[in-house]
Amino acid sequence: MAGDLHALPNSNSVGASKDSSKKAKEKRKKKKKRGGSKKKMTVEQTLAFKSVSEWVSQDQSSFVTAASCVVDDFGVQKSLGRGGEKLVFELHSHSKCSDGFLSPSKLVERAHGNGVKVLALTDHDTMYGISEALDAARRFGMKIIPGVEVSTIFSPRGDSESDEPVHVLAYYSSCGPTGCEKLENFLANIRDGRYIRAKNMIEKLNKLKLSLTWEQVARIAGKGVAPGRVHVARAMVEAGHVVNLKEAFSRYLFDGGPAYSTGSEPLAEEAVKMICETGGVAVLAHPWALKNPVAIIRRLKEAGLHGIEVFRSDGRLSVYSDLADTYGLLKIGGSDYHGRGGHGESELGSVNLPVLVLHEFLKVARPIWHTAIRDILEKCAEDPSESNLARIIKFARIPSLKGGSSLNSNKDVIDRCLSLWLTNEERNSAEFEAISLKLSQISFNQGGSTLL
Repeated sequence: MAGDLHALPNSNSVGASKDSSKKAKEKRKKKKKRGGSKKKMTVEQTLAFKSVSEWVSQDQSSFVTAASCVVDDFGVQKSLGRGGEKLVFELHSHSKCSDGFLSPSKLVERAHGNGVKVLALTDHDTMYGISEALDAARRFGMKIIPGVEVSTIFSPRGDSESDEPVHVLAYYSSCGPTGCEKLENFLANIRDGRYIRAKNMIEKLNKLKLSLTWEQVARIAGKGVAPGRVHVARAMVEAGHVVNLKEAFSRYLFDGGPAYSTGSEPLAEEAVKMICETGGVAVLAHPWALKNPVAIIRRLKEAGLHGIEVFRSDGRLSVYSDLADTYGLLKIGGSDYHGRGGHGESELGSVNLPVLVLHEFLKVARPIWHTAIRDILEKCAEDPSESNLARIIKFARIPSLKGGSSLNSNKDVIDRCLSLWLTNEERNSAEFEAISLKLSQISFNQGGSTLL
């Protein structure tokens, strides 16, 4: 009888058990809410993941398998234990070649530390840092998308008073832009305007009794870097006129502010057309900063715009996602990382792009890049000048042939370049085999450091 009594739970133990069960359920519910439920990929997501991962690793011996991954409620791929990886794309970043705080190599190193597999370096109005970024990326097994963020002006027809600055991101193939000289001249004109703009801002600040000199701003910007508002703002902090960059912008340098000035930016439509003509993918940057995004998106779509930024580190912005759907545009996003520090800046790789979004981006971009690579190679085959030869391997960053390298022939060099830029199927096509054969018969200057 005593044993039977011990087997019966008393009311207190039942209540404790219920409380414990309730707390466990609440804990699981909170954990699920924070991380999203894990579920297997759909067939569509699996195929998309396989396609994206093959592109990311086309110049490597292996790639991530979709079987080792799951997706969360937002369709973002997550790893499953050891051996699984997450394909992180960072499509908007800046180095000290424009208004960032890190060198291109340090930017790549930081991105690698954050798990980024594909990094687009998109400095303002310059592609100067791409070569350094490519060198660094090769050490970490990362992929670089050569990019640039073009400063433009949108001018509503017949209303010059409503002009507003618009930034357009350009993404190029691993071989770089076609018509490189044309694009460089276009960007150089914008950079020249930046010098005038910075001097005008300094003059306005001086009139506001805030003493600042051109030498201070130029020193902060660095040699060969076209100064931007952030360099003026840093000089203001250094001179003690403001406490931090945020105050400099909020009080003086914001669009239309008392020390704001424009440069010689082209019309936004002209920039989009230039990007398309030079083999790039054109994407409207941070549309949430625009006063009249609908009119701008409509006009730029007519000019050839491919997409708009929709994703940020705090998630997808539904209003811009809807606009992208309305105008048939790609939806992408990036951190817009500058390395300024502070709580207000998103970290490299912090924007979770769903695998289907990455797949759609590459579905649009790769045919454009494929054509650009073909055009660059054909131009070199027709005119095998030293400058055109240098163009082929500029972005491949192949190590010098000296020192016992296995790249002992022109064909080895061409094949290595093509393996970095194209899939097996693409480079084994009749058109690329014919171009490769022509290029393999050209004599490379193996002693010249400019080519290899």
